[in-house]
Amino acid sequence: MIPLVGTKRELELMKEVVDKAAEMVFAEQGKRIDYLVGTMIELPRAALMAGKIAECGAFFSFGTNDLTQTTLGVSRDDAARFLTHYVDKGIYERDPFVSLDVEGVGQLIEIAAERGRQTRGDIKLGICGEHGGDPASIHFCESVGLDYVSASPYRVPIARLAAAQAALAK
Repeated sequence: MIPLVGTKRELELMKEVVDKAAEMVFAEQGKRIDYLVGTMIELPRAALMAGKIAECGAFFSFGTNDLTQTTLGVSRDDAARFLTHYVDKGIYERDPFVSLDVEGVGQLIEIAAERGRQTRGDIKLGICGEHGGDPASIHFCESVGLDYVSASPYRVPIARLAAAQAALAK
């Protein structure tokens, strides 16, 4: 999985590096394994260019922590100082670093998922980051047809329950 890709060409270049390294290991070990090369979608540009990027990438993992930061223009490290006030004043319904900003960041995920699927019908789509353990974010992921969520180990039980509830609600 290649992080912080903004263009198809970046992913092409990095895929060449991965494929070359894999071929060296296969030759050294005398056996091959199947593998996929894909990218994290962490930049708004990558979400918008997802159709092109999917020409090269077999999967997208939406890095929602960084995608939230880059979309909102807010550092997660600094956000704790003011986001409570933003929620209190109704600027955001919830802390967007805890529960996915479905209206903004979610829209980019929907666009990228749609464009990625138009290019590559079998593309695997998921999220990784703190949102992968948030029930509301998981329900959103189910609604846009993502294939998986990745969460911190301590959040896995919550993520599994939320994913089951989202699938049943669908």
